Amino acid sequence: MKLFIKRDLKELRENNVRIRVIGEREGVPGEIAKLLQEAETTTKENDGLNLVVAFNYGGRAEIVRSAKKMIKAVAEGHINVDDIDEKVFSSCLDTYDMPDPDLIIRTSGEQRLSNFLLWQSAYSELYFASCYWPEFNEEQLDIAVSDYWLRERRFGRVYEKDKEKEELP
Repeated sequence: MKLFIKRDLKELRENNVRIRVIGEREGVPGEIAKLLQEAETTTKENDGLNLVVAFNYGGRAEIVRSAKKMIKAVAEGHINVDDIDEKVFSSCLDTYDMPDPDLIIRTSGEQRLSNFLLWQSAYSELYFASCYWPEFNEEQLDIAVSDYWLRERRFGRVYEKDKEKEELP
């Protein structure tokens, strides 16, 4: 992480990339925490691409942090428990101001989310590549994106052709 920030931060800033770091910051060594903060602060005004770095991140831990934020808000009288819905819950997540991912690419041949963006991935399309991350290249990205574009995204909705299948005896 230190090498990445020291080596690439200037180029990312110059290319209008905003760096966002999600995950738990408590317990992160001081030098690393300072570099993560520097990367975010230095690029906070950039409005091009967003580079989200999941550092010390776990989806379950993020959901617990979100629940604690809501409990605290209720206890302090900022919201009523009956006001809590999916939108309120999402507003307490690390990714509160980012769209949910449309496509999640998992490298290494593993076919699981591995505790990654559990809430946000509810309607994401998943693509599994057999190679490891360092070998994942532009050609493999093109294949993943082409596969994604061939999919029919329904976001939990039932289409007429599905209803016809359900009506058969």
